[in-house]
Amino acid sequence: MKYNLLFKNCRLIDGTGSPWRRADVGVKDGKIAFVGKGCADSEAEETVDCGDFYLAPGFIDIHSHSDTTIFDYPAAESRILQGVTTELGGDCGISAAPVSRDPEKKRLLADYVGDLTYDWNSMGEFLDAVENVKPSVNFASAAGHGTLRIAAMGFDDRKPSEDEMETMKELLSESLEDGAFCLSSGLIYPPGVFSATDEMAELCTVLNDYGAFYETHMRSESGEVEEAVAEAIEVAKRAGVPLQICHHKILREENWGKSGATTEMIEKARERGLDVQCDQYPYCASATSLDSNAPDWAFEGGVGALLGRLRDPETRKRINEEVEKSHRGRWDKIVISSTASEKFGWTVGKSIAEIAETRGVSCADACFDIVVDSGDRTGEINYGICEEEVEFIMKKPYVMTGSDGQAISLNYNGMPHPRNYGTFPRVIAHYARDRKLFTVEEAVRKMTAMPAARMGLSDRGLVKEGFMADLVLFDLDSLEDTPTYDRPMTACRGIKKVYVNGVLTAEEGAHTGARAGMVLRRGRKTK
Repeated sequence: MKYNLLFKNCRLIDGTGSPWRRADVGVKDGKIAFVGKGCADSEAEETVDCGDFYLAPGFIDIHSHSDTTIFDYPAAESRILQGVTTELGGDCGISAAPVSRDPEKKRLLADYVGDLTYDWNSMGEFLDAVENVKPSVNFASAAGHGTLRIAAMGFDDRKPSEDEMETMKELLSESLEDGAFCLSSGLIYPPGVFSATDEMAELCTVLNDYGAFYETHMRSESGEVEEAVAEAIEVAKRAGVPLQICHHKILREENWGKSGATTEMIEKARERGLDVQCDQYPYCASATSLDSNAPDWAFEGGVGALLGRLRDPETRKRINEEVEKSHRGRWDKIVISSTASEKFGWTVGKSIAEIAETRGVSCADACFDIVVDSGDRTGEINYGICEEEVEFIMKKPYVMTGSDGQAISLNYNGMPHPRNYGTFPRVIAHYARDRKLFTVEEAVRKMTAMPAARMGLSDRGLVKEGFMADLVLFDLDSLEDTPTYDRPMTACRGIKKVYVNGVLTAEEGAHTGARAGMVLRRGRKTK
């Protein structure tokens, strides 16, 4: 056989967690056609002599938000240049589809998410739209509970009626038929924050007919994190579905140490036969939108209603009083990462405490003035995670790697979280190679075979004959997560080559311009 591509004498990490071995790997028509020895003399259009470099499956990011950015950044440099070849978007309860045909509900979603034209309604139509931009990365999507809720009942703070629940179920079912991989929730964000345990359990029953899983950004990751884990487990238990706890962490110093209790709860649930797994990003800061500092009640009615309340002096006073009490001692840890505000563009990279001092206003006013002026288009980085706890959680065998990042470029406007650019090399280089929390092979398993199994991908996540040729060639000795909080938009060092479906897409830290990614749909094998 003549191969399109032949890797000779690589140190093969196949994704299973087994020790690396010397092997040759042949690729034909975008798929892995040979793995073993004895292929070195075969004919190939291109031959790569791997020497002491490691060849691994392309990394699978099980937690991303690229559904909001892939149209503007189809080259997905932040994904490709760190070795990510496949990602699951639509997480934390807000997916780009399905969208209500009701113009008012559609506007509510657009105001909340922003930056999307919503030239679609169904999940299938959205995935078709992604396919049309020809992304560099393989893209899959969850169906977001918040998006379903907006389509059924807007931003109302109440229990859904029977008809509204039926609408959500129908939309979820249609989305799963169209290829969504799971139901995601963001119970810390509106409108998910307005839901109850019963609502989530009932909606999750729909997943059973499709073999799909429930993925949750829990109701709390700080003071009530144990109650939040208990709720997530209860929802999965009632519905009888697998549970994925997103970016498991413990926020705020006064709560550090609670990961011992939360992981014990997860392990006891697993002993009882419940399929509970987690994902995690390897950093001590989180990132989200600046409006997350407002109280939940301020979001009822959507973004327009929130901005109206922040502009009203009496309501702003009430919000400020509430927030100053809950955020005492925290404002210096909240840093602006990006903003659509020209007036407050100078605040990027500065903490709320610094901004308040410079302007001579309260921290709450410093925060919400930016929210209002930017039209609620401002992001934050929040420092509040303990490194020891990051390592404690990471070592658990049921914890895989997920960035919580998105597809953006190397010249993105702002100072985004470095997790967008460096998550996967950081786990391998820092935590496996340097810290020796686990083997490099186990690190690779946590970002390849493990997420592939969770998603039910039958032809990705392993270097195996018949699988798609998503491959990363890296130099373990020089591998480094060069993106930092001060300089996030840099390519990781040591990623030699990245192939998506057999096509060279990155080489030595530079994107080749190739756009060979595919849109993946649950239950449909890659052709």
